[in-house]
Amino acid sequence: MSGEIGWLNSLPLDQAEAELLTCCASRRWARKVLARSPYQNSESLIAAAVTGVCELSWSDVEEALSAHPRIGARAEVAAAVGLSATGAEQARREANWSRNEQSAAATADPAVLREIAEGNFAYEERFGHVFLIRATGRSAQEMLSELRKRLDNGVEDERVVIQAELAEITRLRVRKLLEDR
Repeated sequence: MSGEIGWLNSLPLDQAEAELLTCCASRRWARKVLARSPYQNSESLIAAAVTGVCELSWSDVEEALSAHPRIGARAEVAAAVGLSATGAEQARREANWSRNEQSAAATADPAVLREIAEGNFAYEERFGHVFLIRATGRSAQEMLSELRKRLDNGVEDERVVIQAELAEITRLRVRKLLEDR
């Protein structure tokens, strides 16, 4: 077994699940990924993570969406009440990942940020959930352009796009989880 994955394989199931939930906040997803463990290497874990997202029901995707901040909004750490030191660290890690992923939005022109905020509101009104996009590697203008385009999608088409974006975000976050060790 590769050293980069051995630490995760050796965790008790509840701790491994908590670690995975920082990558994708669907409990069903985390349990699916854990059911296929132990993993021989990081690539097999990443492949299982992406496959797991693609197999989620819409209610499971909605659970995952609930952990994602709006594009352009500051990622907050969940209230530490009742969280163990490990849980608080995991919440901080996830908030840091969101901030880093959306760093292009943080430095965007105020007019673009205003348009993103307005677009977020219109999107949430239309679809009933946060606009999700893999922000890593995209400028604020690119995200705004994609937001505008996706506002024209039908509900079912948008769900397909959301699941693909969630799979990409999860892939990146699993890689970060392993690199952080």
